[in-house]
Amino acid sequence: MSVKIRLQRHGKKGKPFYWVVAADARSKRDGKYLEKIGTYNPNTNPATIDLNLDSAVKWLHNGAQPTDTAKAILSYKGALLKHHLDGGIRKGALTQEQADAKLATWLEAKSGKVDAKKEGLTKVQADAKAKAFKAEQDVNAKRLAAAAQAEADAIAAATPAVEEEVAEEVAEVEAEEAPAAEENNETTEA
Repeated sequence: MSVKIRLQRHGKKGKPFYWVVAADARSKRDGKYLEKIGTYNPNTNPATIDLNLDSAVKWLHNGAQPTDTAKAILSYKGALLKHHLDGGIRKGALTQEQADAKLATWLEAKSGKVDAKKEGLTKVQADAKAKAFKAEQDVNAKRLAAAAQAEADAIAAATPAVEEEVAEEVAEVEAEEAPAAEENNETTEA
């Protein structure tokens, strides 16, 4: 029986989610499998991979052949390196401690790269958000300035008309008061 390490698709339409499984090569893509080794979610950035390293290496030791995508995932998580180092231990080229140290160093460097990518992505998102906020503030400031200018123009346009009306009213009041003042002067003289 030929065993393949491959992806089994789950998730809904347009949102794939994969299980990394060891399955008989003759079984269907989403059919029966021998063991679930991990999960792969390509919808996140960077992709989320959860892999049982020991189980994957066990299947590689037993002769399971990974598909191209599964091989990339196993390489990304260090399963192929551990398999390679275990071969060196079997041949006597390395000791277990040396192999473990090499694997730990590689995993540490890899996690550093992944963390740097995540930090870079969050920084880019924060910069884009700050830039959008600044642009929005500029647009709001321009809109408020335009509204204030329009209001000032409306007041300026209305002011001469109001002044003319006030002048007319003052003239009318003065005209009414002038005869009343003359009457008051006449009555006090008499």
